[in-house]
Amino acid sequence: MNAPSAETLERFAAIVGAANALRPDETDLTHFTQENRHIVSGRTPMVLRPGSTEEVAAIVRVANETRTALVPQGGHTGHVAGGAPDESGTQIVVAMERMNRLREIDVAGNTMTVEAGMVLQRAQEIAAEHYRLFPLALASQGSCQIGGNISSNAGGVAVLAYGNMRDLVLGLEVVLANGETWNGLRKLKKDNTGYALRQLFIGAEGTLGIVTAATLKLFARPKGKEVVFAGMRTPAAALQLLNAALAVAGLSLTTFELIHRTPLEFTLQHIAGIRDPLADRHEWYVLAELSSGRSPDDAREIAETIFNAAIADGTIGDAALAGSLAQQNQFWKLREDMPSAQAFEGGSIKHDISLPVHRIPEFLRQANPLVEREYPGARVCCFGHMGDGNLHYNISQPKGGEAKAFLAATQRINESVYALVIDMDGSVSAEHGVGRLKRDLIVHVKSPVEMELMRSLKRALDPNDIMNPGKVVQVRDEIQSDLSS
Repeated sequence: MNAPSAETLERFAAIVGAANALRPDETDLTHFTQENRHIVSGRTPMVLRPGSTEEVAAIVRVANETRTALVPQGGHTGHVAGGAPDESGTQIVVAMERMNRLREIDVAGNTMTVEAGMVLQRAQEIAAEHYRLFPLALASQGSCQIGGNISSNAGGVAVLAYGNMRDLVLGLEVVLANGETWNGLRKLKKDNTGYALRQLFIGAEGTLGIVTAATLKLFARPKGKEVVFAGMRTPAAALQLLNAALAVAGLSLTTFELIHRTPLEFTLQHIAGIRDPLADRHEWYVLAELSSGRSPDDAREIAETIFNAAIADGTIGDAALAGSLAQQNQFWKLREDMPSAQAFEGGSIKHDISLPVHRIPEFLRQANPLVEREYPGARVCCFGHMGDGNLHYNISQPKGGEAKAFLAATQRINESVYALVIDMDGSVSAEHGVGRLKRDLIVHVKSPVEMELMRSLKRALDPNDIMNPGKVVQVRDEIQSDLSS
């Protein structure tokens, strides 16, 4: 890929204005060039902050003409280096933060159209202001952006009831690799007129085009909500509870999180203001949320029916039903702070995986001994969205161990964990995407036919490979392997 000339850089700067063309000799660009977990640190000759779709289109036209690589970037909260430039110093970062406007809210039609740079939490707030719900909910919702959520097909805690981002998007506006703009901002829930083009760009991580706006689904706000924290002996008991809860609650069961004792202890130890919701110690826990469109009393009745029965039949040992909104928030804070609490325990190796839900107990029975074999004393720190099969199977260094030595074992631990995931018909990326860090892994979970279909789409829509090159799929021989310079 060509390094942009001084003339090309000036052309880019003229599109967005000098104040929105950030240069490394004038500004510290570390925020834009470092991957969120600091595994990858790239370089860029310029960060562009466009303020409109027209400016994005103009940027892409210049990039296509000059064969300059572009890296679209949202809130920079990803975990697979999908929004970070490489080390070559030739790739231009296109930061979407200024494109954060609400274009329309259609209360009667239950949709809203927002620009790609809108922060997820703001989208949630706008929906709430109109007595509606936008259900995507993530720990990073205070900083992640809608465009990034779309490009990574974000999941989060409410997928069980509402689906992931792919299910929440009705239409898109996308700037294509040739600089043309596709306006697909439709509100139709049924449109059987050929290929569902919007689905090509959801989860594509900016490799096929730059998402500039989206029409999103809204839902009625629940009239009642209950949050329950329950303890049990095994993941098999959690699976039994999940199926029992679904039988009673159906789609009213909006969240079902599985938590091991280890991440709970990390959070109790390192995060101020966190308390154990239960008096006794349990090996595994479930955090469940139930909603009702009828009334608060109905939500409570559903919750009490499910969990009283589970205590009576021995599925769970104990449960705490949040008695107030403040207590609900405390239960959620415990879960949301687990990733940051783990950081206090030194080096960690993280796996964002998905499995057929019924195979989660079997996976955990086999995976934990594998980890112990590969690195004795390593501590499994597992939590995640059991309701939709997504586990964050993280591993912390042994207590008192050395982070450097532990992280040196990353490859062999990954190989063991991912081999088991693949053997169980799972996925090596559930909700964080592929980016650069998992690009070479997906060939093990996709057939040669699938991989060639993906490469064919990339070549067809981005023949000059200017859109986030080297991410998701590799189509040029000159793109070097991951983490090389």
